[in-house]
Amino acid sequence: MAKIDLTSREWCELVFEGKNKAYGAYEMRQTSPSRHNKALVIVVIFILIAFSLPFLLKAVSDRQDKEVMEEVTTLTNLETPEEEPEQQELKKPDLPPPPPLKSTIKFTPPVIKKDEEVREEDEMKTQEDLNLNKTAISIADIKGTDDIHGKDIADIREVVKEPVEEKKQEVYHTVEQMPQFPGGDTELLKYIRDNLQYPQAALENNIQGRVIVQFVVGKDGKVTNVQILKGVDRLCDQEAVRVIESMPQWIPGKHNGVAVPVYYRVPVTFKILR
Repeated sequence: MAKIDLTSREWCELVFEGKNKAYGAYEMRQTSPSRHNKALVIVVIFILIAFSLPFLLKAVSDRQDKEVMEEVTTLTNLETPEEEPEQQELKKPDLPPPPPLKSTIKFTPPVIKKDEEVREEDEMKTQEDLNLNKTAISIADIKGTDDIHGKDIADIREVVKEPVEEKKQEVYHTVEQMPQFPGGDTELLKYIRDNLQYPQAALENNIQGRVIVQFVVGKDGKVTNVQILKGVDRLCDQEAVRVIESMPQWIPGKHNGVAVPVYYRVPVTFKILR
């Protein structure tokens, strides 16, 4: 006995022979093979998507982890530009006022001597002798005092003290224990990514790039002196500074076991995801 294909048109014609073919069952029987094929294709596609979805999610996750690791690596590979030494202003020390001077004017009774007893240095100098001697004569009038506690002008020696330099707290570039964001570099990049707001004007003008920001982590862990070392756009630079200044307190760096201020650099990336 020959095999009968229940999906063939011949079988459909045989079943509906002598019957009303205008009824809907005849049309459904004719189109049932194509509908079965479409349903089979849809089921196969669904199964393939279900099996491949975990692999796609894993690939995307690995790519994101790789980008995070690349960003973390750049934190330690940033070049340190040479900085000019800061010129410290020297402050003049506040010297106490000079003590009161004793009056040096007193009456000296004249002594009459013979010409041969008068020494040359006791003779009154003429104007020509004074000019040749080049002795500086002050015209300042210094009022003295007759107080017993006054000092003789001959006993006073001007003491010039060297100005004392005020030592500023040195900011280190590299220390034994570098400053650390709470949770490490991964949490630092996550904080920047979560708090960064892409400027609308930069977004509309397709402005992208990486802003290098330098700041000082003080010995108390606070972030200060935020500066742009390499900018992209004015709005992007301002947004990068805002995010860095909003960061919480860091774990300060240490040198010889003592907390000290340290320079630190962080890249802030502006990238439009399409």
